[in-house]
Amino acid sequence: MAGRPTFRGRLAVSIGAAVALLAGLVAVLSTNAYAAAGCRVTYRVTSQWPGGFTGDVAVTNLGDPVTGWTLRWTFGAGQTVAQTWNATVTASGAQVTAVNAGYNGSIATNATVSFGFNGSWTGSNPVPASFTLNGTTCTGGVMSPSATPSASASVSASASTSPQPGNAMAAVAAMQPGWNLGNSLDATGADETSWGNPRVTAALLDNIRAQGFNSIRIPVTWGQHMGGAPGYTVDAAWLARVREVVDWALADGFYVVVNVHHDSWQWINTMPSDRTNVQNRFNALWTQLAAAFRTSSPKLVFESVNEPQFTGSSGDAQNAELLAALNTEFRRIVRASGGTNATRLLVLPTLHTSADQARVDELTATFNQSGDPNLIATVHFYGYWPFSVNIAGGTRFDAAVEQDLVGQFDRVATAFVSRGIPVIIGEYGLLGFDRHTGTIEQGEKLKFFEYLGYYARTKRLTTMLWDNGQHFGRTSFAWSDPELFAQLRSSWTTRSGTASADVVYVPKTGSPAAQTLTLNLNGTTFQSLRQGSTDLVRGTDYTVSGNQLTLTASALTRLVGSRSYGVNATLQARFSAGVPWRINIVTYDPPLLSAATGTTAAFTLPAQFRGDQLATMEAKYADGSNAGPQNWTSFKEFDVTFAPDYAAGTIALRPAFFAEVNDNAKVTLTFHFWSGTKVTYAVTRSGSTVTGTLS
Repeated sequence: MAGRPTFRGRLAVSIGAAVALLAGLVAVLSTNAYAAAGCRVTYRVTSQWPGGFTGDVAVTNLGDPVTGWTLRWTFGAGQTVAQTWNATVTASGAQVTAVNAGYNGSIATNATVSFGFNGSWTGSNPVPASFTLNGTTCTGGVMSPSATPSASASVSASASTSPQPGNAMAAVAAMQPGWNLGNSLDATGADETSWGNPRVTAALLDNIRAQGFNSIRIPVTWGQHMGGAPGYTVDAAWLARVREVVDWALADGFYVVVNVHHDSWQWINTMPSDRTNVQNRFNALWTQLAAAFRTSSPKLVFESVNEPQFTGSSGDAQNAELLAALNTEFRRIVRASGGTNATRLLVLPTLHTSADQARVDELTATFNQSGDPNLIATVHFYGYWPFSVNIAGGTRFDAAVEQDLVGQFDRVATAFVSRGIPVIIGEYGLLGFDRHTGTIEQGEKLKFFEYLGYYARTKRLTTMLWDNGQHFGRTSFAWSDPELFAQLRSSWTTRSGTASADVVYVPKTGSPAAQTLTLNLNGTTFQSLRQGSTDLVRGTDYTVSGNQLTLTASALTRLVGSRSYGVNATLQARFSAGVPWRINIVTYDPPLLSAATGTTAAFTLPAQFRGDQLATMEAKYADGSNAGPQNWTSFKEFDVTFAPDYAAGTIALRPAFFAEVNDNAKVTLTFHFWSGTKVTYAVTRSGSTVTGTLS
């Protein structure tokens, strides 16, 4: 299109450079003196980005059958292997060894096995000069038993930057990282702007591609754009609009996922009581979509349904049976339509896209029955619920949050990835982000996303960030939180050091005392502490003992300066890898609250925050029982029941809080601040009137 940004030109240049690195290595081996032997090895860089790349290795056996194989090569420019699939890959210095997985050890004559990996590179990324298979140097033809192996290897260039058809693991690895175009084409109103986002533009997709994303999930809600039975015809203009956006994304080089999105709770959920009509409508929809995209690029991926759910079912068994029916019909319809759809990658979700073991087991059964090598499993991940929404005291990225993540990722990796079935985390984020990104404290959320990116890499899971407009500006093309995105981007390839906190609170009165933070090195080494472009002096301004970073009293005295409330200085702890860890030096005094009156619909209490920030709020009746909604915990949900406004100097108590407060019963509120300060306050509801006093 005329007037489009020049991203495609830049992409073409980078692809041209990458092609110079791609090669197919053709070689022959002799396994022993008694067997004819030969093989062809094709080594391809399928995706490359600054500091990282995805490699695909295909081994074709041209000689007698092989049972158990070991492939070895040497990296010539310091490359390293991180994640692998379909083989066990180890390295000793530059020497790399790949050993077959349990399910692909036998290679018949003229058969091929493939494996892949994500790696890192600096400077250059040349193709290995030679390979050995089972100890013999590969040379390029089939050898008779008496032939002498040749050490030569022929290298041929390959211009393809996409994994070969049928290698689903490699394709999904090349999709990392991914981004969701949320709250646009999935909006349930008349058009894509009905939920407040502007119309999608080609420039938006170009700019997302430029951020380093390799795949884009385009959620689409179809129900309001479909006619009635029996044809359930999709509105032609809507289908054309979806296709326009898909084609823009494909032209930008993205892998593109298109799905059936909010239809899951609009009409598909009625399947238990209306099975025939729902199945017919679902089948009609996918029949039309399969026909519309029949010849589209294989980089277009279909996802059967988003977050499937059923209302009024008899329980887990029926839910599993209904979802299996939808997934099975989806696959049958797409495959039968022919064209590129015959082998197109298809994404199947668990019930609710949950990673609970029972849900994973149900989807595993569907995969086992299909026998289709071009299927992808998907779940969603929004973190440990108390932390994700800030309730029940879940203010920190702690062991419970980490273990929840590890458990979910381990379950899908064990069930699918270990068997060569790729997994996409189709959406990830924190649930509190749906209100605003400040629901979870900045440093704690940075630690969460640093670990998420790291652990997903170790489990070979492709991740797709959910963005409904709260992260990347749809017209500004800028990140609302650049620090958060920097942490996300870093986590795609390496770990970053963090610390126990990102704020050091210094009381306004009295002489500052030395303060210590615990460093989370995460495999890195601490390098320096910096303010702006100036390094602080180790031993004078700070000390490091093991993982303990201590800021000296003299340094804090200098950094707080005139000691006005709020951030007086910002430091960066710098590590050997990843992004620096920001540390704000803040002057504070205990916050002061004031009496107030209002209504259950609108109650705010005056608050002088005096440099401090609110972490959470407890609510209890006089007898010690918990007050307010979700009374299984005294700690209420941030922003749903209470919300600070630092600019206005107020704390609002929401209508949702008073809706579940007993009439004429005093409630004692304890506000917990990040400095460690606690302030109590009392509210009493009488009908719709609320009175607040200092406790």
